[in-house]
Amino acid sequence: MNVAIIGASGYTGLELIKILINHPTFNISYVANSTGDQNVQELHPCLKDVFNIDVSKADAKEVAKVADLAFLALPHKTSMSFAKELLELGVKVVDLSADYRLELETYEEHYCPHEDKEHIKDSAYGLPEYYEKDIAKAKLIANPGCYPTAALLALLPFIDYIDTSSQIFIDAKTGMSGAGKGLKEITHFGHLNENCHAYNPFKHRHMPEIEEKVKLLKGVDCQINFVPHLLPVTRGMLVSVFATLKEDVDVKKVLEDRYKESPFIRLRDNPVDLKSTAGTNFCDIFVETNGKALFVNSSIDNLLRGASSQAVVNANIMCGLNEEEGIPKIAYVP
Repeated sequence: MNVAIIGASGYTGLELIKILINHPTFNISYVANSTGDQNVQELHPCLKDVFNIDVSKADAKEVAKVADLAFLALPHKTSMSFAKELLELGVKVVDLSADYRLELETYEEHYCPHEDKEHIKDSAYGLPEYYEKDIAKAKLIANPGCYPTAALLALLPFIDYIDTSSQIFIDAKTGMSGAGKGLKEITHFGHLNENCHAYNPFKHRHMPEIEEKVKLLKGVDCQINFVPHLLPVTRGMLVSVFATLKEDVDVKKVLEDRYKESPFIRLRDNPVDLKSTAGTNFCDIFVETNGKALFVNSSIDNLLRGASSQAVVNANIMCGLNEEEGIPKIAYVP
């Protein structure tokens, strides 16, 4: 099956290429960015003598001629106009931006006016452990954000047991690749090296995404207090959820029962770390209690499970393939 990658210049675009060149079913037939006129080996020198294809200037009509499915690794707002045209041309879409993740009112409150309102209702939220049936029937997948992926996988199994009248706190830390490839003051080596800091506390755009999915899946309104931090590492994400239980419960059994059939969830006996998931699609989860105090700890690769490998899992499911097909499982350790 021929697939296209639109937005190949960034980190997630490169990760898509790295996964898909070894995929047993998907064949990369089109790679594009906003400019074109170069080879992918010039765009990403690490691909020299590994993968050879010309990079085109993104054009939906050209995609439709050579591909049945497109991965959009584009910024929000840019993505929605491209996705709309592709869908009208009969191309399936896995969108890595935020453009179809949220309900319309929530999206426009936190991002911008939406230019493709009619397709929001047709999208499936790409968290396979909770939306697999929707993903299998969809032609448009809204790939979750990295922070919501790690946070929701940790939090959702316990919502029925949490006292949601009490506040839920999520402390999240990510590697600098989560800030994107563009240069910013906070990602300068001199600033970030041997440093760590919070950013956008209680105001990050992924906070309403987490709250909305909890409400849609569990029917519960809860206040999420979300504080992200930037770590002086290239990749990885560590999330710590703090909440109050309504009563004593066997939290380890809750996790085991919920994820016993989930191939990309690994339950850990000790607090999780970054290196064990870096380079993989796994989400590692640890849970502990102190009386009614609940601590859930999760780890993912922000570029893979938080973006590109999860996008390919969603494409697998959407196309009727085994969800594990072509998905990386071996971590980069040591």
